[in-house]
Amino acid sequence: MSQTVDRALSILPLLAEGPANLEQVATRLGVHKSTALRLLRTLHEHGMVYRQRDQRYRLGARLFALAQEAVENLDVREIAHPYLVALNERCGHTVHLAVYEENEVLYIDKVESRYPVRMYSRIGKPVAITVAAVAKLLLADLPEPERRALAERLTYPAYTPRSTPNAEAFLKELATVREQGWATDLGGHEESINCVGAPIRGADGRVVAACSVSAPNVVISAEELLALLPLVRRTAEEISREYSGDAPVSHAPHGAITAPGTPTPHDPSHGTPEKRAEETSS
Repeated sequence: MSQTVDRALSILPLLAEGPANLEQVATRLGVHKSTALRLLRTLHEHGMVYRQRDQRYRLGARLFALAQEAVENLDVREIAHPYLVALNERCGHTVHLAVYEENEVLYIDKVESRYPVRMYSRIGKPVAITVAAVAKLLLADLPEPERRALAERLTYPAYTPRSTPNAEAFLKELATVREQGWATDLGGHEESINCVGAPIRGADGRVVAACSVSAPNVVISAEELLALLPLVRRTAEEISREYSGDAPVSHAPHGAITAPGTPTPHDPSHGTPEKRAEETSS
């Protein structure tokens, strides 16, 4: 039975390359035509393949419908959360997950810093879209016309001297983020707060969310936070693999971000006064 299932499933990637006739399917599977025909008929009955008038087979509409339904039911927050927790355990700083919805970038998950100096941010709260690292990652992935149109209708508040000043500068920064695959906010919204982030991609390569690590500079310097970028990027890559269905069954989220050589920031918590810093960008 398992061999039959394996052969049937092997037909699908073959037809993904384009329509094929019975002889081509049998040759690819290394089976007799009668066996290939039996497999194709079963797949056809379930809507997974469709027989054209020229007697060639192609992928069926039911397969696409199932794929679309599966994508729509994926919860990136649920998938990402264990990885965000593991990242927080590794570095100790505030970790955020954000998505782009209806012209806003929103936090959908947060793991709080373990240090006494903490930042205030809320799940469901929009970020400062022109400066936040997660916003840059999500907007950089938009098609160029959409990206330009959005940039031109945004306002550019001067939160700090490091804030993005105008649409031209924003588009230039988004182009850089798109090319390098990561983003920062180094005092762009609050001079005392820095952030590094990386994109989470779906099976089609498009950015579906962004994760970030943020910390006040009284806890860790901008240079030390930037040293965590490889860790943040690995975490985003592991989330992307699981979200896309590419992760091996035995995959463990925590182990993915504890590779030898991962930089560890110093612990400055001793002697640090208890306080909270306002944050809306990360």
